[in-house]
Amino acid sequence: MKNIYLILICFVTISIHSQKTIDFPSKDGLMMTADLYEAAGKDSFIILFHQAGWSRGEYMEIAPKLIKMGYNCLAVDQRSGMIINDRLNHTSREAKKKGKKTEYIDAYQDVEAAIAYVKKTYNPKKIIIWGSSYSSSLVLKYAGDNPNAVNGVLSFSPGEYFGKKNFITSSAANIKVPVFVTSAKKEKKNWSGIYDAITSDKKQFFLPKTEGNHGSRALWDRFSDNKSYWKAVTSFLETI
Repeated sequence: MKNIYLILICFVTISIHSQKTIDFPSKDGLMMTADLYEAAGKDSFIILFHQAGWSRGEYMEIAPKLIKMGYNCLAVDQRSGMIINDRLNHTSREAKKKGKKTEYIDAYQDVEAAIAYVKKTYNPKKIIIWGSSYSSSLVLKYAGDNPNAVNGVLSFSPGEYFGKKNFITSSAANIKVPVFVTSAKKEKKNWSGIYDAITSDKKQFFLPKTEGNHGSRALWDRFSDNKSYWKAVTSFLETI
């Protein structure tokens, strides 16, 4: 009887979500790798982009929690990155093999391609884009440059990281959809100008009472203040 119970538990878990690794081309033809986390019977997507030097492994424990909230997730390897949580960045590896540039700005086409892929392949009811560190700036740029393309944006530790004055701020000024910005406490100075430029009346930010953490890792269980970040994220997602 105990074995039957365990089998039922496993079946229910599998039916709630599944995870698989997929590949699709970026705008310049470079093959990109991503982890697809599918929530059974749900038609909203969150596309997850990692921070500098990392990979889609940044979201290994975050995506399953978002699934429980009713979202399919696509955790993407951008060409600017390397490894985290023992998950190698395959997109970056392929880019280097082919002699392609792998600076932060070079990954913007990967953000564009991932969003286009999800739209074409799954045609979801809602698309929310989520970035960490340099990619959190790129998702703000995308939302500003394409005001009607997505339904919401979450930006963890953004900043003007690209060596061009107001590169992100000028695009962010055109954002119309709901926006959530957060970071470690000391990082607010990096993004306050960007946030102030956003004209959407559906913007909000969160700063922890603790020192907090840089990027999406602020949500990892290993950090004692992760629940305060999760509370803010959950509250924001409920508005979309």
